[in-house]
Amino acid sequence: MARATSPRRKALTTLAAWSVALVIFFPVLWMILTSFKTEPSAVAMPPQLFTADWTLENYAEVWQRSDYPRFFWNSVVLSLGSTLLGLAVAIPAAWAMAFVPGKRTKDLLMWMLSTKMMPAVAVMIPLYLVFLKLKLIDTHIGLVLALMLMNLPIIVWMLYTYFKEIPSEILEAARMDGAGVFKEIAYVLTPMALPGIASTLLLNVILAWNEAFWTIILTTTKAAPLSAFIASFSAPQGLFYAKLSAASTMAIAPILILGWFSQKQLVRGLTFGAVK
Repeated sequence: MARATSPRRKALTTLAAWSVALVIFFPVLWMILTSFKTEPSAVAMPPQLFTADWTLENYAEVWQRSDYPRFFWNSVVLSLGSTLLGLAVAIPAAWAMAFVPGKRTKDLLMWMLSTKMMPAVAVMIPLYLVFLKLKLIDTHIGLVLALMLMNLPIIVWMLYTYFKEIPSEILEAARMDGAGVFKEIAYVLTPMALPGIASTLLLNVILAWNEAFWTIILTTTKAAPLSAFIASFSAPQGLFYAKLSAASTMAIAPILILGWFSQKQLVRGLTFGAVK
């Protein structure tokens, strides 16, 4: 009886998975289709998924109106810079918590995670004043630090989870062979946890790329990434939905492509150590 119902159950599971995926992806699809519409078609009532007057004028105007390559480069610098700096801080921290734990290690981990539950606006004014005093407003260094600190709890938690799956006996053997802390982390721990580190890197690049609140608050022009690029297409006269959709599509396209091509590595890293 179980064998008879197995294909049906598999088909229902597949159908449910595709249904959830389509529901999640539909807003992105709507945005992409809207970017090829004229402004009247974009705000037509009732809303139309497809239209007869497709156009590329929105993309041409967005490209001419703004310096897209500069915003793109800023996003690359900020996302990669904050992620690499976060890994440099988090790998030793996660190593210490996983292999040299103290009495309050779990409490410290929970406290770090609890900081992600705090509304960002609660620390907006103090952080802005500190950055203003240190002359870090609208600088790459300032935003890299802000994004790194914002995502650091996630990086530490993910690495801690991966490191806990590595047998401590391997590191003890390295110590017996004369390896110091640096060599132990660099030549033993890091290669063994490479799938987890890679997935952590990819996930945090995505998080930093999509960050809008702090990038808009702490930048004006010089270090502004693609999130500020999108915000620049809202005007006092109102929102131009077709042009805003085109700008949003241009902003998310690189990270969507990255996520698509790295999905196997991301899934492999997220399931690292799940099955022994």
